[in-house]
Amino acid sequence: MSLILIGGGSRSGKSRYALNLARTSGGPVAFIATARAEDDEMRERVRRHREDRGPEFTTFEEPFEVASLLIAEGGRFDTFIVDCLTLWLSNHLLAGAGDMPQQCRRLIEAAAAAEARVLIVTGEVGCGIVPENALARQFRDLAGHLNQDAAAAAVEVYWMVFGIPLKVK
Repeated sequence: MSLILIGGGSRSGKSRYALNLARTSGGPVAFIATARAEDDEMRERVRRHREDRGPEFTTFEEPFEVASLLIAEGGRFDTFIVDCLTLWLSNHLLAGAGDMPQQCRRLIEAAAAAEARVLIVTGEVGCGIVPENALARQFRDLAGHLNQDAAAAAVEVYWMVFGIPLKVK
């Protein structure tokens, strides 16, 4: 149906804006959480995020197979939120996944072709300094290309600044 990309820095209001947009759909909404709750602090974050979403969202916790989930469940919901693209990428890199450009293309193609509206939340990682280690530089470079490719496929792109959405496309 349509892919909408919502990007920005940490704590810029990306997720909140995506939730508000999804609530306007009027139909069933799904939230695909890519975060992995592997420590107490992250488990608490996940709990708070679930509470903020409320019961109107069907939540899928899927750190890797987001494209497969969009394909399999696309007809059941009016809107999906994928939160977030950069965590999804990080999960794959830390797991030693190969051919990340292909994985990225697959996810973007699945989101763009979904029967539902897909809101993808992503972090902007290119505004800082060049990281000192190879893995961090690989992540930054892949995230930059992934965000550019997602933006090219999106019908709308928003940049979040201080909780305010700026429409870029």
